[in-house]
Amino acid sequence: VQLVESGGGLVQAGGSLRLSCVASGRTFSNWVMGWFRQAPGKEREFVAAISWTSSRTVYADSVKGRFTISRDNAKNAVYLQMNSLKPEDTAVYYCAASWSRTVVTTRDEYAYWGQGTEVTVSS
Repeated sequence: VQLVESGGGLVQAGGSLRLSCVASGRTFSNWVMGWFRQAPGKEREFVAAISWTSSRTVYADSVKGRFTISRDNAKNAVYLQMNSLKPEDTAVYYCAASWSRTVVTTRDEYAYWGQGTEVTVSS
C-alpha cells in the first residue's frame, strides 16, 4: 500500500490550498481515510477523516468550518480543501488509511501513511 500526498506549499494567511492523496495497492474504497499534521516540535495530530462511502466526516475542532475532506473512490484519491488558513496551520500534512469500520481519529488506528506534504502559512 502506497499513499502519495501533493498540493502543499506556501500561502498567505486567509488563503487556500487543496491537498491530494493518491493510494495504490489494495481496494481503496474499503478504507477509512484520514489527514493528520505535525508542526515543528509538536506531536502529530488528527485533522480530518472520512468514511468508505463519504457518508461520515469528522474534523478536529481547530479546523472545523475551514477544512473539508472528500474522496473519489474511482480515482483512489482523498482530498483536503483548506480555506481561511492561519499561521498555526503550518505543518507537514500526512494522509493515512485505516481498516477500521468506523471513522477513527487516533494515530494507532491508521496502518498506512504517506510521506507528507509541507504547508506553510505566512502572516
